Amino acid sequence: MARWKGAFLRTIAFINQKGGVGKTTCTVNVGAALAAMQKRVLLVDMDAQANLSLHLGVEVHRLEKSIYTVLTNRSTAREAVFFDLRKNLSLLPANLDLAGAEIELVNLVGRETVLRTTLSRFLAEEAFDFVLLDCPPSLGLLSLNALLAAQEVFIPLQTEFFALQGMSRLIDVLELIRGRLGHTIEITGIIPTLYDGRTNLSREVVSEIQRFFGDKVFRSIIHSNVKLAECPSHGKTIFEYAPSSRGAQDFERLAREILRREGAVPDLEPALPEPRDSIDEVPRRDVASDSSAASGGPDRLPVVPAPGPLS
Repeated sequence: MARWKGAFLRTIAFINQKGGVGKTTCTVNVGAALAAMQKRVLLVDMDAQANLSLHLGVEVHRLEKSIYTVLTNRSTAREAVFFDLRKNLSLLPANLDLAGAEIELVNLVGRETVLRTTLSRFLAEEAFDFVLLDCPPSLGLLSLNALLAAQEVFIPLQTEFFALQGMSRLIDVLELIRGRLGHTIEITGIIPTLYDGRTNLSREVVSEIQRFFGDKVFRSIIHSNVKLAECPSHGKTIFEYAPSSRGAQDFERLAREILRREGAVPDLEPALPEPRDSIDEVPRRDVASDSSAASGGPDRLPVVPAPGPLS
């Protein structure tokens, strides 16, 4: 962890090159839950679709300053950030202009570290506890900037048949960043998303994810929930839109688990209903004698079982 102004700062990139896995939903609502736990959180929207910014009710078509102007040296991060858009929750927004950033940066020396350089200057003056970066569904220059600005990677994985497709490429990119660019970054969390407990498939996919990634898989599952699908259109987090919903309970539990790994879990204010189920309820394979698990995972990603019937 980096240390700024006397406090530890965790910078986490939420990434999966597969779209539709709940990546932005996770970034927004993990950030909102941590903010409710009195952590100062900065969200950074690195996707030209600006879904993260829209999720928080920002009128992106009216933005004069955004992550695009920051990356292209047209503004500073401080000028573009919406401070305390919600209590303890700030936002560095995006808009459609960001789609042109990769073209403008392609011939720039050090183009892959532009975000890290500008964020470092900004964060040296601010006391954030978490910086959460919402990456685009690709492994291009914008994602590379986000990864080089982060210390950790959280991967939302949809619990469906093609969940692990493309994961090898992401792991290769992280190895490249560590080996050739000398940047320390680790996958520290896998978030099972869009979980449907009625199907054998969801349970089997979670079991396979656990078998490969082990303790990196969060025990808090994000269930498929209609309220989570509805809240972005209202420009609200799940805690504002449906605070008693399964989705709110899931994200409150996930945020507690993230903090528990740091050794401190403060109470939410106001407290949310106590969540009732987690990955503990998903049948797990016995990996005690699995030689691949003992060595940290197999050489190749596992093949997820074919879809099964409703249970």
